[in-house]
Amino acid sequence: MDDPPLPEIPEGVLYVLTSPVTLLYTLFIHLYGIALKLAGRVNPKARLWVAGRAHWRRELEAMLQGADRERNPIVWVHAASLGEFEQGRPIIEAYRESNPGHRIMLTFFSPSGYEVRKNYSGADYVCYLPLDTPAQARRWLDLAQPRFAIFVKYDFWFNFLAALKARNCKVYFVSAFFRPGQYFFSWYGSWFRRQLDLVTWFFVQNEATRALLASIHKENVTVTGDTRFDRVYAIARQKQSFPLIVQFCAGRQVFIGGSTWKEDENLVLPLIRTGENPMKFILAPHDTSPERIRSIAERLESPYLLYSQLNETNAAGCDVLIIDSVGILSQLYQYATLAFIGGGFGAAIHNIQEPITFGVPVFFGPRYHKFTEAVELVEQGGVFCVETTEELSRKVSSLLADPEDYGKISALCRNYVEIHRGATGKIIRYLNNPG
Repeated sequence: MDDPPLPEIPEGVLYVLTSPVTLLYTLFIHLYGIALKLAGRVNPKARLWVAGRAHWRRELEAMLQGADRERNPIVWVHAASLGEFEQGRPIIEAYRESNPGHRIMLTFFSPSGYEVRKNYSGADYVCYLPLDTPAQARRWLDLAQPRFAIFVKYDFWFNFLAALKARNCKVYFVSAFFRPGQYFFSWYGSWFRRQLDLVTWFFVQNEATRALLASIHKENVTVTGDTRFDRVYAIARQKQSFPLIVQFCAGRQVFIGGSTWKEDENLVLPLIRTGENPMKFILAPHDTSPERIRSIAERLESPYLLYSQLNETNAAGCDVLIIDSVGILSQLYQYATLAFIGGGFGAAIHNIQEPITFGVPVFFGPRYHKFTEAVELVEQGGVFCVETTEELSRKVSSLLADPEDYGKISALCRNYVEIHRGATGKIIRYLNNPG
């Protein structure tokens, strides 16, 4: 019997697959994989990354055993990590509701996403995405055979994209966001720009992203907004109760430090130590490893409780609570009076949409300009960039002393989320009736 014919590869894709730059990119991916294996000897996160992919093919085969792709087609959704998953989650849940016979394959790049959501009931299959080499991309797609693929925001894996194109499998990017400094728009970015031709359609967050793509002649774009606004809006309206947190708060004003790093805590911890503001404090560091928790506790110099230690007896008697688990922070903002969001002294701030949907005024460090909502709300006076403990302390005192001003800022934050939600419905209407 003759071998089945190989999929037809359009001429442009053949160039992408065989160009010298593609070979260099693939070499880099291999070296990246080797580096992670070496790092895994000492770094727990790298160890999880490697272990999660060690037997991916065998595990995927077992996962898909008996799958009927004719009756139950597979739709593949990829998220880099937990934040991107939260952006993609409204799409997953809305698509399942409108296509109950379809199956969702959810993949993650990072252990911080997979380890938290590996049992997510909204997807039929959850796994790590293998390393982006041509061979592994082909083998993974041979097994998964998705009807189409959805990538959340900006996790570009070019060998996977080329393999999808070779199968004539449509690829959509949702909540996509581009910035002028990215390599797609640089003088050396011609190869990267050609990779964007492998994408069927971009659903982008704003007009600025659409204009950037138009500047490099990419017109397969629709401005839909950010699906995360739909997610945080749903969280605020379907909020989960935490009775022990209610007991801890004891009816007092609450300051939450969310997704913080050491540099952020250098501002927040002195605020706690001074005792000038009689609030309760909840600290939820981005890294909840025992080493990080211990570091915070040593610098705190105040009595505290860990969330894992909280019970009905001790909940109300302490003023500082450190969250030593993951996956609940987005719900805790319902109890906040004020919040400080971490990351602004590092690469970039973390998610401010989660607190503002509850009407919580937010503080953060100076590196916030990558996020439209942060830039716009700073201009509107709904959130605040602070660089010193003194700045933070003055603004906290000012807001707490003026309930009328606080109420206006809180309403501004809530309204911002209300105005910007709705991206999910626009995307689902397209996916269900593609043009």
